[in-house]
Amino acid sequence: MEGASDAQPRERSATARYGSTGSLGAEAEADNVQVNGTGHFYISPTRSYIVTFILFLINLLNYMDRFIIAGVLGDIQDYFKINDTLAGLLQTVFICSYMILAPLFGYLGDRYDRKMLMSIGIFIWCGVTLAGSFTTPSYFWALVLCRALVGIGEASYSTIAPTIIADLFVGDKRTIMISIFYIAIPVGSGLGYILGSGVMKLTGDWHWSMRVTPCVGFLVFLFLIFFVPNPSRGASEDHTDSPSSRTSWREDLKYLCTNRSFVLSSFGTASVSFTTGALGFWTPVFLLRARNINNFTEHTTNSSHDSLIFGAITCVTGIVGIGIGAMTSKYLKKKIPEADPLICAVGMLSSSPCLFIAIVLAKHSIALTYFFIFLAEIFLALNWAIVADILLYIIIPTRRSMAEAVQITICHVLGDASSSYIIGAISDTIRRSQPASSYWSFVSLEYAFLLCPFIAVVGGALFLWTARYLEEDRKKASQQIRDPAEVTCAQRT
Repeated sequence: MEGASDAQPRERSATARYGSTGSLGAEAEADNVQVNGTGHFYISPTRSYIVTFILFLINLLNYMDRFIIAGVLGDIQDYFKINDTLAGLLQTVFICSYMILAPLFGYLGDRYDRKMLMSIGIFIWCGVTLAGSFTTPSYFWALVLCRALVGIGEASYSTIAPTIIADLFVGDKRTIMISIFYIAIPVGSGLGYILGSGVMKLTGDWHWSMRVTPCVGFLVFLFLIFFVPNPSRGASEDHTDSPSSRTSWREDLKYLCTNRSFVLSSFGTASVSFTTGALGFWTPVFLLRARNINNFTEHTTNSSHDSLIFGAITCVTGIVGIGIGAMTSKYLKKKIPEADPLICAVGMLSSSPCLFIAIVLAKHSIALTYFFIFLAEIFLALNWAIVADILLYIIIPTRRSMAEAVQITICHVLGDASSSYIIGAISDTIRRSQPASSYWSFVSLEYAFLLCPFIAVVGGALFLWTARYLEEDRKKASQQIRDPAEVTCAQRT
């Protein structure tokens, strides 16, 4: 039965092409590169795996950095004397700059040197993250500005890195490598909580929590410079990346908007992003407030204990969920061509009742809340690698960076760019109408959190809708990859 792997004309057992000898230089003499009679050169499987590992490390650091603030959010609120709305703004400004810049880097990534674009973005990310760790109590807006500038690095990397992996692998190997790459999302998020709260406990100062990832980031930046190649677009699928195949930004958007599977799966991904963004940003604070009203612990504003537990849960559920999703996809696609969006739909619809139960049980049992959060996060994690794989086999190679950028923009505009702020704003609105107390501080956030199970149901419906068009769009992209003349024609329509 046809599946994601059908987009490949054939899978090489040893090598994958990535450019031409004219751009390779001294690398053509390396043992892990082979040159054929036509002048194309190939990257060895070993080198491909090393490249994937380096990209995984950078993605891991990106998500660690993103959620370190969530791990010490209570301490940041005390330090700057800010409410829930302003606290949520720290995440929102970062995501907003990220989603605004993503289409730009997507457009550039389909046309210019992808390695150079990633290198510039990662260097900026490391620099402004480190700068943000030196803010003082009277300069909260300086921290907000730094978090906004971090979006430059994330936009350059997130739109481009998956397309490089796609140009190194095809078929089941691509699915596995993409799964490994996207494991960095939950694992990095979880490690961000652990690192943030752990360094806070060790030093007594949240500023030091923000200085670890940029320092390690500069080291991984060097790995990117010296070990990651710049593959030609579509090399693993024998697709020619030539100036004649380049199209305008408007033509790219028109192509993407007419791909129904892409549009629907992108909106489905937005629901995943909304739910995980809200859950990731507010859960430690929510559980801390639940403990305070139930006298589980002495009243405190330090959420580091729950950040450590939630971080560990996020790491484990991410690995388990993405692994289950990838293996289930690999098995079912042989029998059901539309398996991928159906798996995503099952994940979203199953997470909704788990989230609801976790939220309403928080004031009664923290242990049971953690159990249902564990289940919900496994179901949510089923989606990450599968959604990325869907994009790669329904979009032609020369438009994949742009597709990644558009999907990122959609899922963040409607997802985690707004969710952390919306949850905080709803919480503050409810609290202002009630007496000031620990009880209403918890209940207001509890009511705001109940938006997440509803959004998860909407996401499940969108993925079910995606399944209706998936096979048609996959076959269309596969045909365009096999027939360069059809690609050129499709790009101009």
